[in-house]
Amino acid sequence: MTKTDQNPAESLYQFDAAGALLRTDLPLPRKSGKVRDLYELDDALLVVSTDRISAFDFILPSGIPEKGRLLTQMSAFWFDHLGVRHHLKSTDVPPSLAQRFDVQSLQGRVMVVEKAQVVPFECVVRGYLEGSGWREYQDTGQVCGNPLPTGLRQCDRLPEPIFTPATKAEQGHDENVSIDRMIADLGSELALRLRDLTLDIYSRAARHAQSRGIIIADTKFEFGLVDDELVLIDEVLTPDSSRFWDAAAYAPGAAQPSFDKQFVREWLSQCGWDKQSDPPVLPDGIIQQTAAKYREAYERLT
Repeated sequence: MTKTDQNPAESLYQFDAAGALLRTDLPLPRKSGKVRDLYELDDALLVVSTDRISAFDFILPSGIPEKGRLLTQMSAFWFDHLGVRHHLKSTDVPPSLAQRFDVQSLQGRVMVVEKAQVVPFECVVRGYLEGSGWREYQDTGQVCGNPLPTGLRQCDRLPEPIFTPATKAEQGHDENVSIDRMIADLGSELALRLRDLTLDIYSRAARHAQSRGIIIADTKFEFGLVDDELVLIDEVLTPDSSRFWDAAAYAPGAAQPSFDKQFVREWLSQCGWDKQSDPPVLPDGIIQQTAAKYREAYERLT
C-alpha cells in the first residue's frame, strides 16, 4: 500500500477489516514512521503506536490487531525494568487530547516522551548469528569489523555479544557499519560510551528473557542526548526491534521460529507478489497468527 520511505496518507484514525488501527490525523505537527506517529507537544513529544505492519519496504494494507498497544506496553516494561535513564514520561493520554478526541482509540498506545537530540546511529547488538550478520559472516568471516571464529552455523550463539552499529537512513535501508565509522562521525568518547551502554543493556535484558524462556538473538537501541547525558529513546526490546526465539525450541544450523512478523514475510514470499507493486491484503489466518505471536512474547517477557 505504502512504501516505507514515504509518509502514510493523511486521514483520520482508521481501522481495517480486522479492527486494526492503521493511521491517525491529530491536528499537530507530526512525523510518520513505519509503525509510530510522532507529534509535538508543548514541552514533550507524543508517540502513537499504530497497528501498521511493514515488510519488504512496504507498509501493508492490513494491520495486526492490538500490535500498537503491545509494543507500547512492552517498551514501557523494559524502560522501567532496565534501570537506565530513558525518555518515557507517561503512557497516559494527555488531558489536552482527551478533551478533544476518542480516548479509547488512543489508550494504551501512546507514550509522552522527553525531547532529546537523537544520535544518528542505531546501536545494534548481536548475541547470535542471523540475518545480515549471518550473510556477512559467510562472505567475510566477520560482522561489521568484528572477526568471528570459523565454522559458525546459522543462528549459532556468538562467543560474546558484538556491537554492530548502523546508520539511520531517511530513505531505504539502514547501512551496517563498523565502530570505526561511528568514532569518525561522533568522536571516540561518545561512540565508546554508546557501545558499552548497548552491550550492558543487552546483557541484562538477555538474562531476564532467558529466565522467561526467550532468547534475544539481536536487537537495536536508539539513544539521544539531553544535557550531554545519554538517554534511551524510541521503542525498546520489542518484536519489531528485536529477534526473539523460543529457548525450548532453539536448534542452531537453520533459521529459528521467531516472535515477530515471520508469518507475514513467509506468506508474502509465497503468494506470488512481485515485491514491487502494491502488496496484497493479508489473509485473516496470517493476521491472527502474527497477532498471537506478538501477544505471547509480551505475556512471557512481562
